[in-house]
Amino acid sequence: MTYFPQTNAAKRATRVKPGGPVLVAIRLQDSGIIRAKLHVLSATGGLFVLAKALEQGEFVEVTFQTSQGSVRGMAEMLPPTRKSTRGCLQPFRFVALEDEDHTRLRMAMESLLDKTVISVRSGKGSSL
Repeated sequence: MTYFPQTNAAKRATRVKPGGPVLVAIRLQDSGIIRAKLHVLSATGGLFVLAKALEQGEFVEVTFQTSQGSVRGMAEMLPPTRKSTRGCLQPFRFVALEDEDHTRLRMAMESLLDKTVISVRSGKGSSL
């Protein structure tokens, strides 16, 4: 069964930053594939580091590895937040995830949050 993430205007989803580089494969509607880095992640979306901004409203398929396995889902690109000569930061929101992908995403985020609490106490880093 497919999971459709719902946003709640009253409460934002918890966000996490991967402890290291997480590469993302983004499949565009025209069948092209580009690479990005995952900068921030939540259960409802996240923020990519891209060489060039994608069209706002474009629907893409994203795939990335987590500590719990591969996560693949459909996402909508939102307006870029910051552009520079070296690339841009562009948010996205998940519009559909299979149940297994949603479970892996949630478990990876929980694991990262747990490691972050431990690393703050010990001074060590963690990764997604």
